[in-house]
Amino acid sequence: MIITPHHHLCYCTNIHPGESWEAVFQSLKTHTLPIKEQLCPNNPFGIGLRLSNQASVDLIKGNALAEFKNWLFQNDLYVFTMNGFPYGGFHQVVVKDKVHQPDWTTPERMSYTLRLFNLLQELLPEGTEGGISTSPLSYKYWHKGEEALEEVIAVSCQQFAELSYELHRIHETTGKFLHLDIEPEPDGILENTAEVLEFYDKYLIPLGSAYLSGEYGYNSLQSEEILRSHIQLCYDICHFAVAYENPYMALEAFRTADIRIGKIQISSALKADLPLNPPERGKIKQSFEAFQESTYLHQVVALDASGSLHQFRDLPDSFPYIFHPKMREWRTHFHVPLFTESYQLLQSTQSDIQAVLEIIKEIPTTRHLEVETYTWEVLPKELRVDLTQSIIRELEWVMKELE
Repeated sequence: MIITPHHHLCYCTNIHPGESWEAVFQSLKTHTLPIKEQLCPNNPFGIGLRLSNQASVDLIKGNALAEFKNWLFQNDLYVFTMNGFPYGGFHQVVVKDKVHQPDWTTPERMSYTLRLFNLLQELLPEGTEGGISTSPLSYKYWHKGEEALEEVIAVSCQQFAELSYELHRIHETTGKFLHLDIEPEPDGILENTAEVLEFYDKYLIPLGSAYLSGEYGYNSLQSEEILRSHIQLCYDICHFAVAYENPYMALEAFRTADIRIGKIQISSALKADLPLNPPERGKIKQSFEAFQESTYLHQVVALDASGSLHQFRDLPDSFPYIFHPKMREWRTHFHVPLFTESYQLLQSTQSDIQAVLEIIKEIPTTRHLEVETYTWEVLPKELRVDLTQSIIRELEWVMKELE
C-alpha cells in the first residue's frame, strides 16, 4: 500500500468534478482503480475523499453507503481522510471567496461537518484514525473591524467545542478517533503560524473549555485535552509557503504549543524572484498573467527589500505593484504540480515540500499525507499526460522523496 511505517499517503479527490454522489463515485471508479492498480496492486490504497454537501446527503440515502463500503472492500480501498472545506460547487463555477461559504458561524457548516464525520466513522478501518480538513473559520474580508472578527471567532469556538464533544463521544463509544483539521489559508481568518498560535491560546482553549465545562461538566484539564485532541490543524504546504513561513520554525512552534497536526496537504505554490531590470520584470509579469483564471482566488504575497510582506486578494490585483523597485519576490496561491520546480520564468515552492517531508521522517508529526494538486493545465505541453497518469506521477514523486 502507499504507506510508510508512519504515514498514510493519498491524493485529494477534489480534483475530480462532480457535486452529486453518483458523479463522485463514477470518478473514483474511473481514476482511483487504475491508480491503485499501478502503484500498489497487492496492498490497500487510501482515498482522500471530497464530498460536497449534496454528495454527503446523497450518500446517506437508501443503500448508497452500504454499496460504497462493499465496493471499497472488494477493491482493497479505504478512506482515512476527507476534505470538508468546499461545501458546494468546486468545478466549472466561479468559486473565489465563496469557498468559505457557509462559514463556521453558521449551523449549515456544523451540520455538513457532522454528517461527514458520521460517514467517516462508518468508512474508517479499525485501528485507523480519521480526519476532516475544514475552512479557517471564515474569509477575513467579509468582516469589518476587530469587533466583527472577534464575534466570528467566538461563535466558531463554540461550534468547535460542541463538535469536539461529539467526536469525543464517538471515540468513547466506538473506539474510533476522529479529528477536525483546520486549514489556514491566505485571507482566511487564520492564515499563518502567528494567527493559529493566538487562536488556540486566546480563543479556542479558554472559550472552548468554558463551553465544555458549562454544558457537559468537564474540568479544565479534561476540556483542554478534548479540544486539543479533536480540533487539530491541516498544514497545507502551499498555503504556508505563500505566507513565507519557514517549515522548520512553523512546525516546531506548533509542536511546542501542543497544537497537533491532523493532516499535511502536500501542495506547491508559484513564485518568482523579481529582477531589478524593468523589461525582465515585465516578462515575469507576463508569465504570471498566463495563470489568470476566473474560478479560484489566487492570492499574492509579495516580499520587499526590507523584508516586509504585502498581500493582494487575487492575482490581477497585484500586477500594478510588480514594477515597484523595492519589490523582490512574488508568491501566489496556485496548486501547481509537485514533480517539477520550474515553470519557464517562474518557479514553485517545491523546496518547502522537501523540507516538510524531511522533517516528518525524523519527528512524529502526523500520519495523514494528502497530495492536493489541481492545476495540471499550467504544465508545458511536453510534460502533460492524462489525469490518471498525472496523479500517479505526483504520488510517485512523493514516495521517492519519502524513501
